[in-house]
Amino acid sequence: MSSTSSGRWSELVSPSYLAASLTLMLAAAIFAFNAFLVSTAMPTAVGELHGEAYISWTLTVYIVASITAGASAPLLKARFGARRCLFAASGVFAVGTLFAALSPNMELVLVGRTVQGAGEGLVAAVAFALIPQLFPSRLVAKLFGAEAIVWAIAAFGGPVLAGVITEMVSWRAAFLINLPIVAVFLTLVHLAVPQEARNHDAGIFPGLRLGLVALAMMAISVAGVALEQTWQAAIVVAGAALCLTAAVRIDLSARVSILPRSAFGLSSVPGLGLWAVFFLPLAQAVTGVFLVYAVQHLWGYGPAVAGGIGAILAVAWSGGAVTVANYDGMARRLAFVALGASVVVAGLIVGLVAMAQHLLALVMLSQLVIGLGMGIAWGSLCQVVMESHPERERDKASALLPTLQSAGYAAGSAIFGLVANLAGFATDRSPEGLRFAMIVVFAAAALLALPPLIFALRMGRLHRAGPHG
Repeated sequence: MSSTSSGRWSELVSPSYLAASLTLMLAAAIFAFNAFLVSTAMPTAVGELHGEAYISWTLTVYIVASITAGASAPLLKARFGARRCLFAASGVFAVGTLFAALSPNMELVLVGRTVQGAGEGLVAAVAFALIPQLFPSRLVAKLFGAEAIVWAIAAFGGPVLAGVITEMVSWRAAFLINLPIVAVFLTLVHLAVPQEARNHDAGIFPGLRLGLVALAMMAISVAGVALEQTWQAAIVVAGAALCLTAAVRIDLSARVSILPRSAFGLSSVPGLGLWAVFFLPLAQAVTGVFLVYAVQHLWGYGPAVAGGIGAILAVAWSGGAVTVANYDGMARRLAFVALGASVVVAGLIVGLVAMAQHLLALVMLSQLVIGLGMGIAWGSLCQVVMESHPERERDKASALLPTLQSAGYAAGSAIFGLVANLAGFATDRSPEGLRFAMIVVFAAAALLALPPLIFALRMGRLHRAGPHG
């Protein structure tokens, strides 16, 4: 895993790593393109199937299934091997895609989206677990940089592609674009992922723990999309937090856990790193929830321009990720995490000022700064979490990363929805009312971006103080 020399970008496409690089980048592409394809095509599907009441649930059920399946990845990978898991999960995703695309009503589309989410969540988690297994440490940051480029391409190309196909053919055809991507991915898995011995002593299926996770994520999602009374939503979110706490406590006391033993501790680099992995997406979720809406309703632009401004973040993210990928070493990675987290805080403050001063140029600058900060921090943070865990726990820690990221986004969406409603978003739809709500939610996001910065600074101090883990 370790290397004294910094890796070269060209190594990712060398004969030794080409198939593995393409496999993991395509795993990212499945998630990225599906997200943008569906978000573009779904409004047309909802209109055709008269399912307006279900539009928010198309994302909710997907996220809940994705997080729950992702949480089971370490146990399934140990029991069946990564290769079998990826084949099965890709098949599940393909079946869900077909089901959603061919459904005659929105209720069955939701079933398809649930199956899609389960497949994608497992693919993402197992793919992350494979990174330290298939690549030396010197190439991991460059792989994250390459995956960030995939996300940037998907952010611009996905909506355009889906929009063209939806208009020229149908929303069903836009959904089905996923299938050839999955077919190529399965071919690459066959070439790049080695057959592993099955561990029949991997423990029983953690049904209670996963059930609590699913219940908590569903509660958080419901609070964000279905409850109009803020006090009710706050109670539901608090209940979800209790469910997650119970799931973590049960898991860490189990003979075979699905979490690494140092998960969410506050006195070690690995534990603090996992907290940062959760909180950074949580704070950044404010842009995904409200930015495009705000640009449309405060500045009067259409979906295309608003979506383009929203995509600035993805491009800046890839730029930051590619830049820091040229540097190696644990100390540098920890410094990048702290630097990136501080830049995210700055970007959210710029967004707050943009809303207060009603300046679209500052909104675009905010997106640029937030994306740059996430790009600087994210790959380094993921690599720190992977490599600071002991070898026997690395699969669990790596597989947990995309699951925690999705959980952070889901929690952020619910929290900022609650904050916005407290600020009058649901009751005062005037431009002044909307602008006030946006000021409040960006202020809340800036505050919630402080914990990952604090965690990053403490991780750096612990690393300088001596051995960790």
